[in-house]
This record gives sequence, C-alpha cells and structure tokens, in this order.
Amino acid sequence: MLAENLRNIAIIAHVDHGKTTLVDKLLRATDAFRANQQVEERVLDSNDQERERGITILAKNCSIEYKGVKINVIDTPGHADFGGEVERVLKMADGALLLVDAFEGPMPQTRFVLSHAIKTGLKVMIVINKIDRPGADPERAYNDCLDLMADLGATDEQLEFAMEHVVYASAVNGFARHDPDDGNMDMYPLLDMILDDMPAPEVDLDAPLAMQCVTIDHSSYVGRIGIGRVYSGTIHAGDTILVVKNDGTRSTATVKQLYTFDYLGRTECSEVRAGDIGAVVGVDGTDIGDVYTDPENPVELDPIEIDPPTLSVVFEASTSPLVGRDGDIVGARQLKERLFNEAENNVTMRITELEDKSGVEVSGRGILHLSVLMETMRREGYEFQVGRPRVLFKKAEDGSRLEPVEQAVVECPDEYSGKVIELFGNAGGTMTSMQTGRAVTHLEFRIPTRGIMGLKNRILNVTHGEGVFYHTFLEYGPYAGELGVRNNGAMISMTTEKAVAYALGTLQERGQLFVSPGDECYEGMLVGECNKPGDMVVNIARTKNLGNQRSSTADIAVQLTPPRTFSLEEALEYIADDELVEITPKNIRLRKRILDATARKKAAVKAGLVNK
Repeated sequence: MLAENLRNIAIIAHVDHGKTTLVDKLLRATDAFRANQQVEERVLDSNDQERERGITILAKNCSIEYKGVKINVIDTPGHADFGGEVERVLKMADGALLLVDAFEGPMPQTRFVLSHAIKTGLKVMIVINKIDRPGADPERAYNDCLDLMADLGATDEQLEFAMEHVVYASAVNGFARHDPDDGNMDMYPLLDMILDDMPAPEVDLDAPLAMQCVTIDHSSYVGRIGIGRVYSGTIHAGDTILVVKNDGTRSTATVKQLYTFDYLGRTECSEVRAGDIGAVVGVDGTDIGDVYTDPENPVELDPIEIDPPTLSVVFEASTSPLVGRDGDIVGARQLKERLFNEAENNVTMRITELEDKSGVEVSGRGILHLSVLMETMRREGYEFQVGRPRVLFKKAEDGSRLEPVEQAVVECPDEYSGKVIELFGNAGGTMTSMQTGRAVTHLEFRIPTRGIMGLKNRILNVTHGEGVFYHTFLEYGPYAGELGVRNNGAMISMTTEKAVAYALGTLQERGQLFVSPGDECYEGMLVGECNKPGDMVVNIARTKNLGNQRSSTADIAVQLTPPRTFSLEEALEYIADDELVEITPKNIRLRKRILDATARKKAAVKAGLVNK
C-alpha cells in the first residue's frame, strides 16, 4: 500500500546552486516559522564552516507539512568530497529534486550527485534555479539536464518523468513557476508538484520491522543515534530489536527513545511507521548500514557500501618551537583521543594509528574533506602538524598499481585556454572535451588525483583570476608515472626571531614572501618561495648596519609587497614531502620536517638526494 500522507524527497545539486536556500523558502512557504521569529538565511547550514564556506558538509533532515501531507526533505552536500553522505541518504528518498543554475547549467558535481540518484532508482524532478540571474538560459540548462541523465544511463521511465516535471525558480526571491515567464511569485507550484507527482512510499505496516541506519548522530548524553527510514512494519519505543551489521553479525538491543523529524527539529514519539524517517536511541555502537528488524522474523536488506577514501594525511603532535602559544590542547594523547572520537561519528573517514605510534593517519575523500576536520579541531583549541597528503593506491588483479583519477572541468576566457591545457599536460592530465563559446571555453580533463594538488592556484595565475575550476573523483586507473612537484625552492628561516622589514625588503627581490614584519618565525620555518629551484636559508631578522655616514637614500622607507597567505587546503597542496603544515587556532605555518639546517643536509645526503 502507499503511504499517501508521506513524501520523502532529496534535494541534489552542484555546490552553490541554491539547495539550502530553496529549503529555506519551502519552510517559510509552509509556515514553519512564527510570524515574528528571527531566522537566519540558509537555516539548515548550522555548522560555522558551512556558513563561512557557503557549502553543505553534512546531510540534513527536516520536514514540511503541506495540505495534510508530511514531506521529509533531505538536503545533501553538493561537493564530491562529501559524497559518502550523498550515497547513503539517497536510500531514504523516493524522489529527488535536481537543482541546476540557469546560467551555469549542469556542473561536475551535478554529474556526481545525479549519477547516485539514477543508480538508486529515484524519480528526478528538475528545478531550474536562478532564472532571474543575468545571462540565464533556462531552456538550455533544462535540455542539458536531460542530456546528462541520458549519458548517465537513466531509464526511459526516469527520463520521461524528468521531461514532464520541470519547475523554473528563483530560490533567493522565493518563487517557482511552470513557465519562466508566467509571473507567479510564490513556492506553491513546486510544493503542489511534489504532492501530486512525487511517489508516495510503498509500505506494508503489517510486515515485520525493517529499518536501516543510513546516518549517525552523536550525543554526549545518549551516545550514538541511528537515523534511517522504516521500510516495513512499525518501530516502538521500548521494543527489543535485532541489529544486523553489514558483515552479518547479529545482536539485540532495546529502543530507549524514538524521534521523528518535525520542521527543523526532532520530536520524541512512541512509534515510527513504515515510510517515515526516524532516529533511534539505545543501539550501542550502531553503524552505517545496520538493519533494525524483528528478532522473530528478521528481514534482510542490502548492505550499504561507502566509496573508499582516496587521500590520507598523518596528524602529529606539534614539535614547533612556538608550540602552546595559541592553543590549549597540544599533547599527542589528546590529539589521538580527538581523532578516534571523530572515527566514532564520521564513518566516511578511516582513522588508524601508525605502527611506530608517531602519529595518526586520517584517510578521506579529498583535500576539502580532510581540511574541514583540521579547521574544526583548530577552532576547538588544538595545535598539531600534518604532512603532505598522500594518494591511496590500489592493486589490480594483474598486480599492477592503480591510482585515483579525477574528472576536472575548467571554464576560462578563450585567450587563456592554451595555457590551461599546457598546465594540465604538465600535471599528467588528458583533455577529453573542449567547447568554445562566445567568450568562455569549457575544458574537461581526466587527471590523476596527484596532479590536482596545487593546480587550482596555477590555473588562477594563468587565467588572471578568471578561471573556474572543479574536479570530482571518477575512478581508479593505471598509475600515470612520476609527476612534477613544486619547481621553486623555499626560503627557510635560519633563526627563531620576529621578521624585520629591512630583511624582508631585500628578500622579496628574490621571491615571494609568506610573512610580514613582526611575525613570529622560527628556525626551519618556510618564510617565502624563491624565484628559482633549490631551497635557500635566509635571515629574516637582519637589520641595517648603523654607520656614522648619512647617505642620500638612508631615510627611504622599505616598500613591501603584501605576503602570500594560505588557506588550509592551499597549504596542504603546496608543501613538499619533507615539509609540514603547522596548524594552531590563530596561525597556519609552513615548515620543514627537520628544522635544523645541518641535520636537514645530513638527512638529504643519507637519502641520496644531494652529494656530500
């Protein structure tokens, strides 16, 4: 039977195409907020980093009540680094709203999230957003969506549904229309289409209980909370349930509390019926993919597989001479405990301690995925250091080495396309598509994940800041051989002192600086980049010699170019194998792994990197 009073829909889109803003307006249209309630924009992006970066990192659930029907809405991340979230939460939905920018059309991450929706068998309704944006072409965006669905192997039924169900919207201005020019100024056409045409969940209330945990929440009071959809039967507070793990192991548990989603919050309830999404408290150590079922008549459900990590980084306790100046938590034991707590809550990361106990290796789906954890920890007061991200290789059946390969897309002005193609060629990339428009060239490449490191900044440099660069994991492919590393050497401080303007003035003629006058520096810290290959040890505290002769240029002030600053992602992509990123609540510093210049040279000789 169909649960006509329920709809479960996921909202999928590329980064910044307006998913969370659309949910805002749907909530407002259904009177989720009191008339005088002060509500922030993008209310579902509750995490500080989500607000600052303008992206969704964690999938969120909320519900909308419209015409007596409860609509469970799942807001998914658009960035491929958080694909583990997308893959799982789509299992809770019966249909999806594919949101596409009317100006940009489908983008790389659109392909990523849409491919998962099609594989899951969801019916896809197309929402062309930002139709009031200058240069928007809603019809072209709509046709491109249909072409993309066909390319991704959508069934005839899925394609036919998408062709007949399209809405044109401006989420930021709160309207949706059946036609871009029909003049409607509210969200009701979209809500009506969801009610009338999105499939209601097919359920059997009398069948044995079957519920699958697809995401985990964590509370310091009750521990892990399993969130998922009830596929059949009903789960009650106080029930004894059978918990079946992905590997087939079984145990029983008692449901201590049950919650269902109600607008932006959760409401405690006595039961969750088939078709609805609920949260279960009481299953110790519950994990993604766990099936909660009837002990007497267990039901089997397909296990949930999560794509494996592609990059890893080693976290170590800070050995900087300035350790403890900014943060309160600096110990190796505390760092290890924090990371293993993360492993409890974040199943998309693989976290293991190194054999020699010198650090903890954290593996994730990309630089952004890893840097979000680092940023969270520095805000919590941790000081630590991390090495260069390392690509995780696989072995093929014939014993050959496979490495992760990405699909990369660059859009840039026509005159810079040649330089972009050259950059990708030097980084091991192969161009797969080139489309030249009136002013912008659209380029697509296949490139090893190793080649992506540091590429964004080089693209911005050669396109004079006008290039747009996206990439997403594609597959594992044959090892592409050695790829070029950073060509220019580093300027390395020889002393632990504050930087002086006079010294920096002479050094900036030989490269680009990373520090300003008055910045605390230490021996072995990277203070700039040379114009030429080869590292250079420099004195950042050198002052002017004072004599008794007055020269004609004595009082000319030092003119310093502003130093280059690094975000966490940029720092991780920039460093070489013998370098580290030192992360504190107030600073991101680059340094050599071995701080002492003599010890560094001895290590290089021993490794055969330089002659004695």
